[in-house]
Amino acid sequence: MAQDQLPQSAHGRPSPRTALERLATGADRAARITHTEHLPPRVGRHALWPESVRPEVVAAVAAAGIDRPWEHQARAAEHAARGESVVVATGTASGKSLGYLAPVLSALLDGADAPGAGGRGATALYLAPTKALAADQRRAVSALAAPLGAAIRPALYDGDTPVEEREWVRQYATYVLTNPDMLHRGILPGHARWSSFLRHLRYVVIDECHSYRGVFGSHVAQVLRRLRRVCARYGAEPVFLLASATSADPARAAARLTGVQVAEVTDDASPRGELAFALWEPPLTRLSGEHGAPVRRTATAEAAELLTDLVLQGVRTVAFVRSRRGAELVALIAQERLAEIDPSLPARVAAYRGGYLPEERRALERDLHSGRLLGLASTSALELGVDISGLDAVLLAGYPGTRASLWQQAGRAGRSGQGALAVMVGRDDPLDTYLVHHPEAIFEQPVESTVLDPDNPYVLAPHLCAAAAELPLTEDDLDLFGPEAPALVGQLERRGLLRRRATGWYWTRRERAADLTDIRGEGGKPVQVVESATGRLLGTVDASSAHTAVHDGAVHLHQGRSYLVERLDLDDSVALVARADPPYSTMARDTTAVRVLAADIEEPWGEARIHFGSVEVTHQVVSYLRRRLVSGEVMGETKLDLPPRTLRTRAVWWTVTEDRLDAAGIHPEELPGALHAAEHASIGLLPLFATCDRWDIGGVSVPLHADTGLPTVFVYDGHPGGAGFAERAFHTARSWLTATREAIAACECDFGCPSCVQSPKCGNGNDPLDKAAAVRLLDCLLSSAPGAEPPSGATGTGPGAPRPSDAPPAAGADHDDAPAGTSTADAADTDTAPDPVPPSEDPGHNSGPAVPHAGADPAQRRGDGNGGGRSRVE
Repeated sequence: MAQDQLPQSAHGRPSPRTALERLATGADRAARITHTEHLPPRVGRHALWPESVRPEVVAAVAAAGIDRPWEHQARAAEHAARGESVVVATGTASGKSLGYLAPVLSALLDGADAPGAGGRGATALYLAPTKALAADQRRAVSALAAPLGAAIRPALYDGDTPVEEREWVRQYATYVLTNPDMLHRGILPGHARWSSFLRHLRYVVIDECHSYRGVFGSHVAQVLRRLRRVCARYGAEPVFLLASATSADPARAAARLTGVQVAEVTDDASPRGELAFALWEPPLTRLSGEHGAPVRRTATAEAAELLTDLVLQGVRTVAFVRSRRGAELVALIAQERLAEIDPSLPARVAAYRGGYLPEERRALERDLHSGRLLGLASTSALELGVDISGLDAVLLAGYPGTRASLWQQAGRAGRSGQGALAVMVGRDDPLDTYLVHHPEAIFEQPVESTVLDPDNPYVLAPHLCAAAAELPLTEDDLDLFGPEAPALVGQLERRGLLRRRATGWYWTRRERAADLTDIRGEGGKPVQVVESATGRLLGTVDASSAHTAVHDGAVHLHQGRSYLVERLDLDDSVALVARADPPYSTMARDTTAVRVLAADIEEPWGEARIHFGSVEVTHQVVSYLRRRLVSGEVMGETKLDLPPRTLRTRAVWWTVTEDRLDAAGIHPEELPGALHAAEHASIGLLPLFATCDRWDIGGVSVPLHADTGLPTVFVYDGHPGGAGFAERAFHTARSWLTATREAIAACECDFGCPSCVQSPKCGNGNDPLDKAAAVRLLDCLLSSAPGAEPPSGATGTGPGAPRPSDAPPAAGADHDDAPAGTSTADAADTDTAPDPVPPSEDPGHNSGPAVPHAGADPAQRRGDGNGGGRSRVE
């Protein structure tokens, strides 16, 4: 093994340091950079291909300009050649794809030479989480395999594949590139038509496997078990080759995903260019938010300004934005500012997101590859592996939810080996504010482990039905699907979905069993967005996001143009829109109620208790806010009449006793605001401890919950049956709540602001909130945690805010940080979670004002909350 080369700098482009210095030029700009991390270049280490890689493949790779592989590529190929499933978990742009392509192409050539196989004695299946990544890999493998001739026949098979091409793919393609959705809905239910392909399946490639987390990952895990079962029916036992971003314990996560033992390759031997990574905090504005709180400039507006500056410098940049609407806004603002300077430049900036029509996506991808586009505002649709060589800079408009995603996005620049610039622009919320002032939480902490739960009965049950529809389900099959399968099969039989016969369980219905579930948790048929004046289809919105994204009166953005939703027809799954240019954006608010179903685990913290178990959440979108563009100023609120939705999920919750509250000096009139503020901040900080983001979880706080009989704060998974996030919160509760306490106490505001305890989507209107009492409440809770030490700087009074002893009494519960599609309830303050949303999108969440309990006595306020009551959510 040899140590060889440093990456080369891009000719004629500014260095990362120079690009950052230029961005920091100007009034106030330098002060916005709270930290800069300089990651030095790294030398690459070469190896030799193992003998199992055929000479023709080695020659084809050399023809592509790669004389020798990196060490990790060679090691991955060795595992694959030995028939061992393997996961390659190395950095962005480290060449993971070549590590699996070399053995795959060699196997396909072997299969083409096999006698009597008709040129298809071996096949391979490639799975990508997004269409864009599969299309990109199709281009890459076609170019690499061109010298190998007709033995290598790669083909895309996804929702955009024309019907007339699909039969050719089934009969003749040797390397099929698809996604888990098509495997679930198309290939497995129709496996008889794929029999010749599946019979010879040697390898299954799972790219960007770290993206399969939470509910989506749990569904994909069961789809892969169904694939293994069907392959066994045809006599095949494929080897799994997985590619992952750097992650904690990748072999264990890959084994949980596939159900087979997996070796790991984690030592990244590729060279890396210099990376300058800046943390950027937007300035405070002159505006005041709810209750007079200071307001920072939005990350969206700040990212648009930085994108404009970088495009003017000729720096090729992608800006990652958390939501579809945010991506459209960043591109639109940048285009408007560039038009004032040079009329030719706006055409070189665009938005890229899910929901576009296939031809629109393909055109944007071509423009990106060709270099016609200088700036792109994208959702996480471009985060995963797409080769966008030549980028110089990446902007992150807000923390993307996990460290794994952060490094994936930052790694999009510098993919040709040159140095790169990454800038994370903090949003005005507790987590982003904490991170821009605690860089060690990003740069000195390992990436998170991937969380998924294939045994979740809400996930497993529909896949057992789908498996029975594919092939009769036998007793021997049940071990493949996990320990919960035997009990679930019995339940499905009693419900009449499965029928037992001598040869196994059979699917009994006429409808397709694969249609029982949407593996991305989108919860139903997508809503079509149609222009009412022309009947033109603009795109689609996930069913779970429709209540919050395309409700009546919502502003919908599509390719830089804005539309107003005239009517949302839930029965026909259509949103009618009309072209408009309102000076505002819209944001939905919801209400939520929570009921405890079962407490599975309980841990005493002195007189306090922390629990993990099952809950039922009922939420409803009740109104929407109109916010002025750029400034975010609230212009008004409009009521909505949408049906409620119910979610059974998993939650962590904690309770405190009246004696402990008295000892902490928390008066009855302060309690609702203390619980509410602690709930907001704890939801905001949880993504540091679980592989989730704020849109994956929700919460509720209640001064007296009917099921616990005590003041209670809930944080729950925003997916049916849970996603593992609340369980992770339970097991890291001390660290999680300590960070929450520190984030609140360290904020410089007096009474609470969006950087600590306020939420812009709070259905309770961020009322009541008591920052100082929240610090005392968390001090009280943490002081009795197992192994606890007094919080640093704990004073019992919090960060300088006086006790609002003259504040009007508040009752009920508060809720706030809910994922997209969540709601709030009238009596409880909640941070509610939305219906499940695709991992690549984040629709946002809402909350609303708590409704005071009529006639309640302030002295009895702690007992006035109604756990089954309604409360507003964020």
